[in-house]
Amino acid sequence: MKNFAEDMGITGHLTIIRKWNTGDEEVLLDDSNIIVSGMGVGLSYLFTGSGSDSILDYQIDRFQVGVSGPPAGGVTSAINQLSGQLSDSQYGTDSNLFISVNSQIVANSLISNRAFALIPGNKVTRIGNSSVRYTLVLDEEACNNLQGDSSEDLNINEIGMFMKNPTAANDDRSILVCYRTFSNIRKTSDFSLIFRWTLNF
Repeated sequence: MKNFAEDMGITGHLTIIRKWNTGDEEVLLDDSNIIVSGMGVGLSYLFTGSGSDSILDYQIDRFQVGVSGPPAGGVTSAINQLSGQLSDSQYGTDSNLFISVNSQIVANSLISNRAFALIPGNKVTRIGNSSVRYTLVLDEEACNNLQGDSSEDLNINEIGMFMKNPTAANDDRSILVCYRTFSNIRKTSDFSLIFRWTLNF
């Protein structure tokens, strides 16, 4: 069964690039992604006037990476959270990322204290009349040595982007709108990871 976002023809494409400290780049993934049902939920709040009165609350302005993808049951549009999203400390204290800790809407529940990396406005680019590209960067200092023991590092293997706060709650209550799992990447300080995520509306 199609979800609301699919009915509207919303699609996405993700390219993952490993950029070494030498400046060399390596494409690790170049493929489509899943637009999940949360996109339809967020847009329905907008179109029916039942959510926030501010267009800013409908912006896709944050993301999470995780270490337990793909989720049990496979990758479907019904996914509403990452399988193993990182905590705020796991993103790295020396990283350039700005981390927000707020609530997340998961199905009919509200989960508090979820960590999100915010997407700077200068990393969002309009491409033509119907496409937007988000450039998400895990710099050299981000997400390294996640368990504190280099022999037991966790592998990044999933990512999701989120709508800020479509229900107009006093504190942000973000909702997952697109998701992608990929082969394990053991993050080190030798490289940054660049996620170029294009959504077509």
